[in-house]
Amino acid sequence: MKPLRYSINVTLDGCCHHEAGLPPDEESMRYWTAEMERADALLFGRVTYQMMESAWQKPAIGTWPDWMDPWKIPFAEAIDQAKKYVVSGTLSKVVWNAELVRDDLGEAVQRLKQEPGEGLWVGGVTLPLALADLGLIDEYEFLVQPVLAGHGPTLLAGLHERIQLKLVDRREFRSGAVALSYRPVRAAD
Repeated sequence: MKPLRYSINVTLDGCCHHEAGLPPDEESMRYWTAEMERADALLFGRVTYQMMESAWQKPAIGTWPDWMDPWKIPFAEAIDQAKKYVVSGTLSKVVWNAELVRDDLGEAVQRLKQEPGEGLWVGGVTLPLALADLGLIDEYEFLVQPVLAGHGPTLLAGLHERIQLKLVDRREFRSGAVALSYRPVRAAD
């Protein structure tokens, strides 16, 4: 069964609003590009899908906008080309190489995990909370930003039960950010 990885930027005080951390730099964009390339497909809730689509879908003219620095283009291409599944009860259709998921969330994600491949990637706030509560996340990956936001949505707020994690990887960035990867400690571990 392929793993489901939850990856997100988070401040030291747990804020996971996309603008709360440091602005992306070349090093962090290379890191996120590599993470996108490791995923067979991306799993988004409606809000994250719409935010990412507006920022990273390649324009119809076929070239990236002038505001996009050359070092952002590999990430833009990786996320633009990736297969996407969007969990939404309100959207009637999706584009951007995406497919709607309307079935029972647990069953739908289990089916996706059983397909051949290297893994699935999920980002955002609300959907990962539901997936964590269902015990479907196999790896938690946090890019911890050296910032105190003092406000905003916090990481996995409202989790029903505590999840014990084991550190499996750590990487420091020149910016002071630290990428931490954890796996849930299962009863058989």
